[in-house]
Amino acid sequence: MFDFDVVAGETVRNILDGRRPEVIGIVGDAYRSHEAGESLNPDSYFLRFPEKPDSRIIALPAYLGADVQLAGIKWIASFPRNTRAGKPRASAVLILNDYETGYPVACLEAANISAARTAASAAVAATALRPGGFAGTRVAIVGGGVIARNICDYLHAAGAAPDAYVVHDLHRESGEALVEHLRGTQPASASFTDDLGTALGSETVVFATTALEPYVTAPFKPGQVVLNVSLRDLAPEVVLSAQNILDDVDHCLKADTSPHLAEQLTRSRDFVTGTLAGVLNGAVSVNADQPVVFSPFGLGVLDLAVGAYVLTQAREQGSAIQIPNFFGETRRW
Repeated sequence: MFDFDVVAGETVRNILDGRRPEVIGIVGDAYRSHEAGESLNPDSYFLRFPEKPDSRIIALPAYLGADVQLAGIKWIASFPRNTRAGKPRASAVLILNDYETGYPVACLEAANISAARTAASAAVAATALRPGGFAGTRVAIVGGGVIARNICDYLHAAGAAPDAYVVHDLHRESGEALVEHLRGTQPASASFTDDLGTALGSETVVFATTALEPYVTAPFKPGQVVLNVSLRDLAPEVVLSAQNILDDVDHCLKADTSPHLAEQLTRSRDFVTGTLAGVLNGAVSVNADQPVVFSPFGLGVLDLAVGAYVLTQAREQGSAIQIPNFFGETRRW
């Protein structure tokens, strides 16, 4: 009961990169468990810095029952200025706690876990909201960072096979890097465009930016699927003109996300069509008469589900690092 393991980033990445279809299934199951009330997912807590308004460190506590039976917390920093020095924007750790005793059992490098669960969430949504498949369509990626790269990898693992990708990023070098990644990993053609409008005309549009406020003001067209992963790119009017699928309604309607701005504008939640779990369970449906926007706030239960899987795999393959005598006292007396 007093075992404590550390799982390093390289191990996490190797496990996840080789098991993307399994991770997609884990994330889908976690959504269903959350919808069924088998989890606790309190509000995230934001540590902000007055002199760095674009930077924050977020605590995401959660508990996931079902087959996981773990509590835990992800502590994730987002410092966009890191990218100017060629460093990743985000860094994170995940602490997992045993549900029976409350004792922590492991610490995992979690930037890779966070990116994987975010990308798997996007893949689950994309395939659920475009059940007819992606043949004959284009996928646009707005933002060319780590999350965007992971989303593309997970879309591929989910069987989403568009004819072409088009990438847009204000930082052309990042966008071109993603294009090269796509050309080396997927059969679809890939190209960069510096024209946002060209990207926004695609049948599926993925937003993975660091935008702090909306800049997309034109409504999307019927049949378009929008994965609003970065949450703050869309003006509220764009949200109100679409069918809106959220990961969790209460969580997503806060912190000035695009759906939250829509709620503030209308003083209503009537624009919310339902949750992704509702779509997966068949309780919520969308139609082709309006565009569909999926907005995932990002749930800590997803980190727990993916983290628990990584820990199990690391222990089985002997790559978890055991820390002897981590706890100073193991008896009351």
